[in-house]
Amino acid sequence: MSKWTAAELPGQSGRTVIVTGANSGIGFAAARALAFAGADVVLAVRNVAKGKEAAERIGARATVRELDLASLDSVRAFAAAWDGPVDVLINNAGVMAVPETRTADGFEMQIGTNHLGHFALTGLLLDRITDRVVTVSSGAHRIGKIRLDDLNWESGSYQRWGAYGQSKLANLLFTFELQRRLAATGSAVRATAAHPGYAATNLQFHTASIQDRIMGIANKLLAQSAEMGALPTLFAATQDIAGGSYVGPDGLGEQRGHPHLVGCTASAQDPEVARRLWARSEELTGVRYGFAPAPA
Repeated sequence: MSKWTAAELPGQSGRTVIVTGANSGIGFAAARALAFAGADVVLAVRNVAKGKEAAERIGARATVRELDLASLDSVRAFAAAWDGPVDVLINNAGVMAVPETRTADGFEMQIGTNHLGHFALTGLLLDRITDRVVTVSSGAHRIGKIRLDDLNWESGSYQRWGAYGQSKLANLLFTFELQRRLAATGSAVRATAAHPGYAATNLQFHTASIQDRIMGIANKLLAQSAEMGALPTLFAATQDIAGGSYVGPDGLGEQRGHPHLVGCTASAQDPEVARRLWARSEELTGVRYGFAPAPA
């Protein structure tokens, strides 16, 4: 059985793709591959200067727009300035295992950036999305637990990896619930998810602890490249797969390899928790999607 690579990307001419956090890592690799296939790619990034450097490396098909997912004002401004259709939204940006910090709106940084920011962005752009929404999760969803009564870690001791796992579990619950709601309305838009396995990116260097050094060594010895890590995202964004599909590497433990459909935990597929998380996310962000919960 052949191994899928970016060389097999279908032509993307005439298509527009927004990629959050695309100035480096798998976001940059995905954006560059899509542009090479003919897409017009929008690098939605917090640091515009770095975004412009990345766009110059990609070429004329890349443009840059400011987006700070840790600020709902920034998310709203980005969506308000978007004046046309978008074929694919790739919710890629994220932070991992950072020290306890808060977003501009007071959310715990990881749930605020990785889930709530993307939840708001998707909701504000959804009426202009024509093909699909791809959200990047992680194998770390397996250690996650949704704290419905305390998403923002306002009580008890903060656990950076627990918070990261919660945010990545939230990415999958969001994807599957979005797909259920889209399907219930008869929409042709699909929601899919992907995870990169263990890819060497800048994500591993913001824990502000000795783990940065450990992961730096592991990146050199064990991790696959950002280009390989981007393949599941590219597959989820361009291949004819069902809404609600989850794509990851095909190697041992899904840590490396070529993209194929993968499974997830029962917790990620719990429709009741997904509905409750959705309602809480709408409450916290003030972004309401305008369609009813999917049938149970």
